Amino acid sequence: MNDKNDNNFMMLVAFNLFLLMVGLLLFVLAAVVTTAQSAEYTGKVVGVSDGDTLTLLVPDGASYRQVKVRLGEIDTPESRQPFGERAKQTLSDLAYNKPARVVVQDTDKYGRTVGRVYVGATDVNAEMIRQGAAWAYRQYLKDQSLLRLEAEAKAAKRGLWALPEAQRMPPWEWRHGGSAKAVPAPTAPVLSAPPAATASGGFSCSGKRYCREMTSCEEARFYLNTCGVGSLDGNHDGVPCEVLCR
Repeated sequence: MNDKNDNNFMMLVAFNLFLLMVGLLLFVLAAVVTTAQSAEYTGKVVGVSDGDTLTLLVPDGASYRQVKVRLGEIDTPESRQPFGERAKQTLSDLAYNKPARVVVQDTDKYGRTVGRVYVGATDVNAEMIRQGAAWAYRQYLKDQSLLRLEAEAKAAKRGLWALPEAQRMPPWEWRHGGSAKAVPAPTAPVLSAPPAATASGGFSCSGKRYCREMTSCEEARFYLNTCGVGSLDGNHDGVPCEVLCR
């Protein structure tokens, strides 16, 4: 009888120990997930790959390491899209060579840290949308206020929203085969030809990429500021084609 009671007691102790271990394991896993979700990086922006990707240099013990950061909840034109280079320049103006803080949201399939980037008090993700350099990324959107900022930028025709409608293709559509409709094929430069007129009597983005193709300072400014042709501003002072825009 005593042996049976001893066995029952040992089984009860073993069962309780098992429950305790499971509880501790769940607690540790929850702590890990919470830590990952609330993680932050603080460092200096040392590189800008495109309008929504930058490189942050962060402390790592006695040295430093680079963290590739994809700005969360926004999507900017690809480099070959109209305004692609201009979006990259906008992100550079906001963050390059500046101290920044990244609130981590996720890690994407390319291994990049996805997060909200802050430079001082500036929410860089939101500011990109406010300036008309990015769309709110519907597929991954959590902050609904970004849609309001996008609508305001569109109404004010800021940045990419000043482009003709046919050239304002969301990058997620471009990446899925819509590129043929977004940008006309580049044409051979004709130096003496006047710029194509839009319905409003202005200029339109075409295949021009160099100062020798510009007919006036006004046209050069349009291609730099609206079409995002960064090659017109070789010294990055905001003034295109100094020969024309003295």
